[in-house]
Amino acid sequence: MARSWSIRIAAAALAALFSAAVGAEARDLHLEGEAIQGGLIFGNAGPGSSVFLDETEIMVAPGGRFVIGFDRDETGERILRVRYANGHEESVTLAVAPREFAIEHVDGLPPRTVTPDPEALERIRAEAALVSAARARRDDRTDYEQGFDWPAGGRISGVYGSQRILNGEPRRPHYGLDIAAPTGSPVHAPADGVVTLVHPDMYFSGGTIVLDHGQGLSSSFLHLSRTLVEAGMTVRKGDLIAEIGATWAVLYLRSTCQQVNLSRCLRSTI
Repeated sequence: MARSWSIRIAAAALAALFSAAVGAEARDLHLEGEAIQGGLIFGNAGPGSSVFLDETEIMVAPGGRFVIGFDRDETGERILRVRYANGHEESVTLAVAPREFAIEHVDGLPPRTVTPDPEALERIRAEAALVSAARARRDDRTDYEQGFDWPAGGRISGVYGSQRILNGEPRRPHYGLDIAAPTGSPVHAPADGVVTLVHPDMYFSGGTIVLDHGQGLSSSFLHLSRTLVEAGMTVRKGDLIAEIGATWAVLYLRSTCQQVNLSRCLRSTI
């Protein structure tokens, strides 16, 4: 019979809880991360396993690695269910912890960036389709396995989850991490990956790069003054991929369909 636990804890405690509560045959599950709004959990259930989040099957690499993300506004509980190669099943109830997000007021922006005209809207939709296609890649690579490093140095000028009020009009929450640095400052790949999009000048994001890290996990880099890679290239953690433009860069991390908090994955300090 499958057992369930309600948790808001990270990997080490969860792994210990499993070790104490189930038999040796079910000790292959290891989780790292938090069930929290904007959070990520990296897991390993061992070779030959199948993993489900509620009723959705999660992509699992041959060695058993997988990743799941939680949206900024996600609430309630999610059931993580693992079916091991030997047929044994276990389930974990993930209680998604809430967070508080800042509200930012940004005034003095050009009206066209707040309320684009019809011609601009057409361009925005076309560019959004390019980004969606770049993020649609799904394969069982685990380029994220060695973790993420800070891609750029500088002052944090904007944080994940903040709600921006532009010229007095509420906008969708900010899903990136803003790093302020002089124009031309280097931007490095935070982890191994494959370049799925390079664009010199998007309407909202300027110079833009999207890196795919496997299993639907991607990172995006916006407001770049110069891009130094091409779509289809494979990059390694630390490779120079771009230069910051207009005094800041915006960095996004996305897991499948969830915009998640990049800063919760970064392990180096600026």
